[in-house]
Amino acid sequence: MKKIIILASGSGSNAENIVQYFNRDARVEVALILTNNPQAGVIARANSLGVACMSFNQVLYQKTEYLQKIIQNINPDLIVLAGFLKKIPNSWVQSFPNKIVNIHPALLPKYGGKGMYGMHVHQAVIDAAEKESGITIHYVNEQYDAGQIIFQAKTGLSENDTPDSLAEKIQLLEHKHFPEIIEQLVFK
Repeated sequence: MKKIIILASGSGSNAENIVQYFNRDARVEVALILTNNPQAGVIARANSLGVACMSFNQVLYQKTEYLQKIIQNINPDLIVLAGFLKKIPNSWVQSFPNKIVNIHPALLPKYGGKGMYGMHVHQAVIDAAEKESGITIHYVNEQYDAGQIIFQAKTGLSENDTPDSLAEKIQLLEHKHFPEIIEQLVFK
């Protein structure tokens, strides 16, 4: 059986979507959801979906070997960042080469890097009067949003788009494509 670990920091809509997608496939298990936010909505979603979930604080995160051992014991085929807002430690990138993927709410290499997440990205795209935006699924390396691009999907912008309306368009792309790309990667 293929195993996935998801890391999330927020409400967990992408994590929930991924779990529901793979609940239909007995060959894949979301073995664990990890979160750095003890108040994150992803915890309640994980509980309702029957998926093991563990929250950790900054002290534990800085002790990378603790969480790394938990991950190594599960031996995942893929580690999926689904709205995880912390930089992945270099030791993880080295221990799990080409096994950590992230989704970014813009068309990288534009609008990536430290501090570029969520509404910050959508506002920057609108402020730049871009005609399109989208999602980028990429491997994680030692730098923010700089890993090899795996997949991109685009959506058009109108003059009336706001950060909120753009976020809705982006979320539709995320929910449609992220599980499909994860599936391709675990069976690669």
